[in-house]
Amino acid sequence: MKNRLSHWNLGATLYMPATRIDIADTVMHRKIPGLRSLVICLEDAISEADVPVAVKNLEQLLHELSDHLRKWGNNDWPLVFIRPRNTEMGAWLKENVDLSAVDGFVLPKFTLSSLPEWWQIMAETQLCMMPTLETEDVFDVVQMRELAAHLVNHPCHQRIIALRIGGNDLMNVVSLRRPRDLTLYDSPMGYVIKMLVSVFGARDFALTAPVCEHIDDHQVMERELALDIAHGLVGKTAIHPGQIEAIQSALMVSQGEHSDALRILNSTHAVFKSQGTMCEPATHRRWATRILDRARFYGLQNEQSADGIRLIRGKIPQH
Repeated sequence: MKNRLSHWNLGATLYMPATRIDIADTVMHRKIPGLRSLVICLEDAISEADVPVAVKNLEQLLHELSDHLRKWGNNDWPLVFIRPRNTEMGAWLKENVDLSAVDGFVLPKFTLSSLPEWWQIMAETQLCMMPTLETEDVFDVVQMRELAAHLVNHPCHQRIIALRIGGNDLMNVVSLRRPRDLTLYDSPMGYVIKMLVSVFGARDFALTAPVCEHIDDHQVMERELALDIAHGLVGKTAIHPGQIEAIQSALMVSQGEHSDALRILNSTHAVFKSQGTMCEPATHRRWATRILDRARFYGLQNEQSADGIRLIRGKIPQH
């Protein structure tokens, strides 16, 4: 995949109902600062009664985006994904709508049994896939292992930019909603995320974090983002533009991590001490590679160094 379609380029993925009439402006003129990816939603964000209006609005939007591409060539706008309501809608969109300006589909309620239908839709396109894990079987580690093993050997493997974890749908399965003052990791989702990282991450699938629906509670958001990063998640669903900066700031790399990563990848020692911590290239090399990849997309955090020099926030060069 090109850098544009790297999972690291997802960042805060903003969900926007397909009924909104300002999406074209948001995409083409970058009206939301920092936005890297968005999902035009025809599923949960749209009531059944509004589906015809949403589809018509989407058709007009895609016509505007495609027309812009034909006139001006390559785009420099955020990644654009569509979330169809179901496989029937996905098939209809493929057959009836110009998808040339779209990067991929988010596949709702994705399961092993729905894979053949989705692949029949996606196989002849150039679209990427972001399957969403949000059904009852996600709680079953045996079924998740079976799904992961199947995806690794399936032709769709190279099309999957990331797997999305549907936190609210999964909490609904167990008749719960996240408490206002706790992170998702303090709920049954803590088990689910750890299990999915163990099953899919071990097979090199990227996973994105569920939304934090408590938009104004920045402390909960910060705690949750720290745990998202600690679990190796590569981005997070956003439902409000105000969440974008916090999510993408959390994805920035600390100077200490960056320094350790460089030393691990360049050291000739089997084990060495760095910043008071043991570094072992044989076991830390994959982590170090991920850190440098993340830093290339998000840069380094502002941080006070030991000698009092203020490090500059921003992108870092390729290594």
